[in-house]
Amino acid sequence: MRIPVIRGVIDRRILVNFRVDPDVLAKVLPPPFRPKLVNGFGMAGICLIRLKHIRPRCLPSFVGVNSENAAHRIAVEWDQDGRRHEGVFIPRRDTSCGMNTLVGGRVFPGVHHHGRFQVCEHDGRYHVSLDSDDDGTHVAVDGRLNTEWPAKSVFPSVEEASRFFECGSLGYSVTRKSGCFDGLELRTFAWHVEPLAMDSVESSFFEDQRLFPAGSVEFDCALLMRRIEHEWHGRPRLRVPRASELVYD
Repeated sequence: MRIPVIRGVIDRRILVNFRVDPDVLAKVLPPPFRPKLVNGFGMAGICLIRLKHIRPRCLPSFVGVNSENAAHRIAVEWDQDGRRHEGVFIPRRDTSCGMNTLVGGRVFPGVHHHGRFQVCEHDGRYHVSLDSDDDGTHVAVDGRLNTEWPAKSVFPSVEEASRFFECGSLGYSVTRKSGCFDGLELRTFAWHVEPLAMDSVESSFFEDQRLFPAGSVEFDCALLMRRIEHEWHGRPRLRVPRASELVYD
């Protein structure tokens, strides 16, 4: 899949992060991915991102589209051509944009599911909720800007967390074909995060005890990004026709 470079603005991006038992997380991941560990824990989470002026780089910003989007993400590593690679595996993408639903997995990388978003942002407080049309995803978060870093986080500081998540710029998403994953790389012109204190977090994915038995997943931290110019670059599809073989298309 070859797409033009896509440009726009990350108007708001909330990263809600969970620390997960790595053995449990490994069972959720398809080959060739394995959990990327932080102090013995796997890291997974939800990205809640509002995009503005999204369009091919060659076009002016006024023709771009705006949308609310959600992606469930797992920090991963994998081996290819004798080298270790890292990024995120994305088992589920949801969007408010009907066009993304139509072209996702066909023209634009990754299958996108349509959903209903409710957003309220006021005086440093953030509420974002999502319910997908197919009832496959429910997410609701309430948070507020905070200068303090959670003491129980696996990251000793917001700076350490920022460096970790900046390395997760390359994402591979599920497609309509088993064993095939669409690649997309985020390139920001400036990277800056702020800590969010979460008052409540709901996630049908992480609360599913068939995937995550009781005690295997726990909220870790949350980060906020605002008004970030960026580009999306398509990357070759990762295909795993057999467990012993890994190729890029």
